Amino acid sequence: MLKQRVITALVLVAILLPALFATMAWPFALLSLIAIAAGGWEWGRLNGAGGASLAIGAIVAIICGVALWAGWSEAPPRLVWWIAFGVWVLGGAFVLRGGPKAWPALPMGLRLALGVVLLCTAWLALATAKTIGVNFILSVFCLVWAADIAAYFGGKAFGKRKLAPGISPGKSWEGVWSGMLGALALAAFWLWLDSAFKMDSLSLYLRLYGRFGIVGLVGVVVFLVAMSVVGDLFESLVKRAAGAKDSSGLLPGHGGVLDRVDALLPVFPIAMALITV
Repeated sequence: MLKQRVITALVLVAILLPALFATMAWPFALLSLIAIAAGGWEWGRLNGAGGASLAIGAIVAIICGVALWAGWSEAPPRLVWWIAFGVWVLGGAFVLRGGPKAWPALPMGLRLALGVVLLCTAWLALATAKTIGVNFILSVFCLVWAADIAAYFGGKAFGKRKLAPGISPGKSWEGVWSGMLGALALAAFWLWLDSAFKMDSLSLYLRLYGRFGIVGLVGVVVFLVAMSVVGDLFESLVKRAAGAKDSSGLLPGHGGVLDRVDALLPVFPIAMALITV
C-alpha cells in the first residue's frame, strides 16, 4: 500500500507542478477542471446517482468550461464567493449536526445540486487563485496542508477528546488545535518570505494582514483551518452515509479525488471571499 501511495503521489506531483508553475493560467485551469469533474462523478456515486454519475461529472465540467470560456477565472463575480461562503458555513453546520443518518433523508436532487455548486465554486476559486499568482495559490494550498500535517501529529501525540466520533472517529479536538497552531506558524513564516524575497504575487497572509491587521489575520487563519476541518468531515459524513471507505479508486493508494481535495473545497472560495472585503 505504501509503495502504491508513493508512486501515485509522485505521478500527481509530476503532472501538477508543470501546470502550477506554467506562465499561462490555462494548463492549471484545465487540469483542475478534469480533477473537479472526476470529483463530480464520485459525488454522484456516493449519493446514489448510479449510472447518472457520469452525467454529474459532465455537468460540473460543462459549467466550469463555460466559466473558463467566459473569462471568469480572471474576473469572477464576487457574489459567487459569498454564496459559497454561506453554503459552507451555514449548510456545513446543518449537515454535520444531522450526522450520517440525516444526509440520505435529504432529496437526492438537492444533494446532487449541492455537490455541483460546491465543486464548481471550488474550481473557479482554484483557477482564479492561479491567475493571481503562484505565491498566492501556494500560500492557500500550504495552509491546508500545514494544518492537516500538524493536526495529524498533534492528534497522535495529544488526542484525547473525539471531535466527531460518529463521522470520523480518528479526529480529536487536540488535533484541531494543533492544526490551527501549525497554520499560524506557517502564516508567520510566509510573511517573512514575502518581505525577504520578491514574489510574483502577494500571499494570502500578506493580503489578509493588509486588510485586517495582525489580530484579523490570526482570526481568519484560524477560521480557514476550521473550515478545512468542516470540508473533511463533510466528505467523511457522505462516505459514511453511503457505506464507502473511499470516494473512489481513481488514485491508487489514496482513494479518490474527493478524498484528496475535501479540505480544500471550502477554503479556496472562502479565502477568495475574504480577500475581496
